Amino acid sequence: MTPSTPERTCLECGDVIHGRNDKRFCCDQCRSAWHNKQNSDATNFVRNINNTLRKNRRILAELNPNGKAKVRREDLLDRGFKFSYFTNIYTTKGGNTYYFCYEQGYISLPDDWVALVIRQKYVE
Repeated sequence: MTPSTPERTCLECGDVIHGRNDKRFCCDQCRSAWHNKQNSDATNFVRNINNTLRKNRRILAELNPNGKAKVRREDLLDRGFKFSYFTNIYTTKGGNTYYFCYEQGYISLPDDWVALVIRQKYVE
């Protein structure tokens, strides 16, 4: 005779769980729902920032198909580019500052122009 084990319930819906001893959910839907709830509040902020960074990168890539381009700052803003979001900064020995969204970068030029570049391997 085996000792009776306490009845296990699903962490999401509370239904009885059948199967393996280490099972915590009654079905895949409950497992997904529980994990989504756990991650939603903490990751909304991060998700929104990542979406903005990806959008900025996509805009730079669309306007810079050949690796070097020059565009008006207004063109970037019209497409929804947000200049305050970037992944890193590179300052040259001459003091010029490039801002990058992943491998796509830009530097501000006089008269509201922006030069677009793609990160080279030697730029760390």
